[in-house]
Amino acid sequence: MPPTPETEVGRRDELLDAEQAGRYLGTGTRFVRRLIAERRIDYIKLGKYVRLQRSTLDAFIDAGRTSTSTHSHTQARFVVDRDA
Repeated sequence: MPPTPETEVGRRDELLDAEQAGRYLGTGTRFVRRLIAERRIDYIKLGKYVRLQRSTLDAFIDAGRTSTSTHSHTQARFVVDRDA
């Protein structure tokens, strides 16, 4: 059965703990906890539990995305002095 828009939204906003978020990002739990401690990512407090929405993690990934054209200024350029 194909996913419906309602199930896609529900999956996108699924609440993850730090360990699950680390697996989702491909990082360790420590990295996720540091993002939370440094307030670099939004999180949800449910009593004593901290949870992250999957959509928040997706936004964090998108914010860090770069294209190759933005790095064109870092390419090495060599100038040959033919008079030397």
